[in-house]
Amino acid sequence: MIKTPKIKAMNTIDWIGSVAATLTTTAFIPQAWKVWHTKHTADISLGMYALFTLGVALWLSYGILLASWPIIIANCITLLLAGAVLVMKIKFG
Repeated sequence: MIKTPKIKAMNTIDWIGSVAATLTTTAFIPQAWKVWHTKHTADISLGMYALFTLGVALWLSYGILLASWPIIIANCITLLLAGAVLVMKIKFG
């Protein structure tokens, strides 16, 4: 007999995680946008963004190991945004 996977409804914990992930991820959009347009990175700490980007990559790994979609999706997007700011900091320095 073939078993079909059950789709679990989002509970309160999942909703809180999803909202938190959405807020913390979208918080990086204005910074990435501003750096992209101004090419000004003098006030951005290279050390902070390097450590933060590494931390986000580890959070992404953690989310993958847990199979937690709110963690995976948020940290994929945050990794792209923070990584972009980090690359622009190195490039425009």
